[in-house]
Amino acid sequence: MDRNRSTRRSVSSRATAGNRLETDEFTVAYVGGGSRQWVPNLVQDLALSTFGGEVRLYDPDVESAERNAAFGNWVQERDDAVGDWEYAATDDLADALDGADVVLLSTQYDPTETFVHDLDIPASYGIYGAVAATIGPGGIFRAMRTIPVYRRFAAAIREHCPDAWVFNFTNPVHFVTRALYDEFPEINAVGMCHEVLHGRDRLASLAGEHLDIDADRSDISVNVKGINHFTWIDEAYCDGVDLWPLLDELARGEEGNRAYEPADLDDASPFTDSWQVSWELYRRFGLLPLAGDRHVVEYATWFLQGGREALNRWGVKRTGSDFRAKHWTPAESDQTTDVEAWLSGEREFDLTASDEVLLDILDALAGGEPFVTNVNLPNRGQIEDLESGTVVETNALVSAGEIRPLSAGGFPRPVRSLLSTHVDTIETVIEASRDGDVDRAFQGFLLDPQVRTLQTEEARELFAELAAAEERFLDDWRLDDAATLAAADAY
Repeated sequence: MDRNRSTRRSVSSRATAGNRLETDEFTVAYVGGGSRQWVPNLVQDLALSTFGGEVRLYDPDVESAERNAAFGNWVQERDDAVGDWEYAATDDLADALDGADVVLLSTQYDPTETFVHDLDIPASYGIYGAVAATIGPGGIFRAMRTIPVYRRFAAAIREHCPDAWVFNFTNPVHFVTRALYDEFPEINAVGMCHEVLHGRDRLASLAGEHLDIDADRSDISVNVKGINHFTWIDEAYCDGVDLWPLLDELARGEEGNRAYEPADLDDASPFTDSWQVSWELYRRFGLLPLAGDRHVVEYATWFLQGGREALNRWGVKRTGSDFRAKHWTPAESDQTTDVEAWLSGEREFDLTASDEVLLDILDALAGGEPFVTNVNLPNRGQIEDLESGTVVETNALVSAGEIRPLSAGGFPRPVRSLLSTHVDTIETVIEASRDGDVDRAFQGFLLDPQVRTLQTEEARELFAELAAAEERFLDDWRLDDAATLAAADAY
């Protein structure tokens, strides 16, 4: 393996290109403006930016959007707010999108009516998914209820702001971003995820701990390639120092060979990441996953076999439905933000930038310093041996008016095989969504490695039980015409 590939890697011949942003003022449409987590983070990032303009928060739950708008305008009144922004809420999608320069997508249904089923119903069939958010039976159903909505968003963007920059933060990122392009091929949409960023943070920490290099994320350069939450790297540098010899040493030493008991994780956060799965996959395949073990195990499914004890052995803790159910009520959640507590003075507010890179991207698009980061875009050659058009995750160069994916090369055959199975699942479900073909979607469901642990009839019952539990969120699918559901006892 040539460790110098990053110095001579060419840029993909095609780029996503839209309007160059004006640095003094532009309009942001936020679809999902009642968000309990992303909007409060964005408000603070914008307040600390050099930009200004209007933020339109669209949400059918307009009360949640109005609360976030009040929070945004409240933050703008602070002396330490640098950016000049005005926030308004609306429940009219067309009004939110009209002439927007930037569109942000971040939506979710009530997890007590959806997400809990994605976790609990597969578990009753012996599928002990760790997250159930982006792949596996739960992730596929999350995709099925989300894809039709995002087709409508893409159509509305085509009508009201076709040249806007569109950033999708909604999971499953690969399904959803693919649906945007399938509906509106000329859309300037980018799927966003922070898992690789966290991986770069981890690499910087390892460089400091073992090589005595004072580094942070910005000093780390990696060759990223894969699909969202199943990204891999085959090279890593810290300020020009090749980290691969260190990673090889760690993978084969004590750092990469730790084992855990369930009791070790009782008090741990479900976001705990020991990297033990990643080290094991490195030892087996020679490439290092860089997406967080709790996500990687959903794609590399050996680690899910055997339930809680087997999963915990690798330092991975399942995100349970009880944790997800609290997401809708910020005062009860450890993950979401209670802006009302800030507004009322119940909690002290300290204006703090998030750990996201959206503002760095916007600055580069507006003509600022070019910026390289990981993004999800349709494959136009940036990954040599995955299907053209499918949404893949690689680095990209962001500069004035364009986001250009960087060529990342291909994969050894075994890793390509792992990825291709999931690509086939994603593409099959996307094809099925064009006319709501449930039986075609079930074919994609059957391809999933988690589902392959079941007999086909049992997989059909799982599919039908999930469909029955989430039926009101699947209006765009032709449920009544589905032979799969008609033959199932669970529907």
